[in-house]
Amino acid sequence: MSVETEPQVEMQADPQEVVVPVGDERTWALLGHLSAFSAFIVAGIGCVLGPLIIWLIKRDTLPFAGDQAKEALNFNITVMLAGLALWIVTIITLGIGLILTIPLGLALFAYWLVFTIVAAVNANNGIRYRYPFTLRLVQ
Repeated sequence: MSVETEPQVEMQADPQEVVVPVGDERTWALLGHLSAFSAFIVAGIGCVLGPLIIWLIKRDTLPFAGDQAKEALNFNITVMLAGLALWIVTIITLGIGLILTIPLGLALFAYWLVFTIVAAVNANNGIRYRYPFTLRLVQ
């Protein structure tokens, strides 16, 4: 009487497997997104400077935090370019365009505020967040 045994299959780790970030990495990723709120302190340009500083400091040591700071940097550059376009339309139309650019500017601000908070919450939970409608200028 022979007993058949099932062949043992050795499980190998998938190289594409996502490692959930912990501790400092999640905290720095959160700060990468929330640093955009420094725009309220440093007259607008802070929304780019905050994520840029965190990306430059943490991109080599904490990959998740560096990735999220780079994503926040790209998003804030995109929002600043959209705001600049609204100002250019206002200037070209000699102020008449304010009828259109004020509501669009308020909508852009709400978009920036909401998606920055959503990204920060996701980063704090260890989830890689990608902002919608963002130019990926920084690689």
